[in-house]
Amino acid sequence: MEHLISLKEWSPEKIRAVLDLAMDVKIHPEEYASVMNAKTLLMIFEKPSLRTRLSFEAGMTQMGGHAIYYNTSTSPMGSGKETISDSVKTASRFIDIIMARLFKHEDLLEMAEYATVPVINALTDDSHPCQILADLQAIEEKKGRLAGLKLAYLGDGFNNVTHSLMYGGTKMGMHVSVGSPAGKDYSPRTDVVADCKQFSKESGGSIFVTDNAIEAIKEADVVYTDSWMSYHIPKDQEAARIAKFMPYQVNAELMAHAKPDSIFMNCLPANRGCEQTADVIDGPQSIVFDEAENRLHAQKAVILTLCGSV
Repeated sequence: MEHLISLKEWSPEKIRAVLDLAMDVKIHPEEYASVMNAKTLLMIFEKPSLRTRLSFEAGMTQMGGHAIYYNTSTSPMGSGKETISDSVKTASRFIDIIMARLFKHEDLLEMAEYATVPVINALTDDSHPCQILADLQAIEEKKGRLAGLKLAYLGDGFNNVTHSLMYGGTKMGMHVSVGSPAGKDYSPRTDVVADCKQFSKESGGSIFVTDNAIEAIKEADVVYTDSWMSYHIPKDQEAARIAKFMPYQVNAELMAHAKPDSIFMNCLPANRGCEQTADVIDGPQSIVFDEAENRLHAQKAVILTLCGSV
């Protein structure tokens, strides 16, 4: 049984195949209008969502399938009355594929262990692979390639998007640069950095981590940032985090150090005036809504691949 748990486990060849399929799905949607006929996707949500729910549900509908929205806050699984293993064993008897958006990565691993259908990680505290597949598709659309490009990430380096970008970028031969405050609470995990160094040796890419924002963004082809306020950040810590991350805010002055034809990305939601200024995210270099749209196409490709429907 094949799953999408993290891009760490997916080979460059697998990523390449899904990206190629995502582009074909985007260009020729009519050819995939009935490939998921009579198939059902179970969407398990523990964390709130806009893009994840809409893109997965619309994607299944557009391919002739059906999606079930399952909120753990109103279910036996979320209340602790039924174990994760029992829940997914049961669900597997009814549906064809599961996607889950959860807090704990360990819970997703348990789902994948006991499910008898494919499981897709739609976000955990460890990883966000679906977002990065959409990001890679968007970069390739705008730049014509992935290998050899410099992708600079600015801001909170200790989060699921950063780690997944590092995995996906280095596996595809990109030069990934992370600019974030020093310290284990803000910088990428050391084990992720070590893995990405190995992936870079195999792909011809590179990984670089610094606390100097200008050094990180210099001559970048792609500039990426994410919210400084993950869902779990308490309100009383927000002011301190803003002060800590403000030197990494992507503004016009910082963008001037990237290449003139660089593109700006944010996986959304975005807070104008925090991780980036309004003139950047709403400016001509921003591709944030093209990036968001590709969640639909990339996730269709993941579903088709895991279900063996291509």
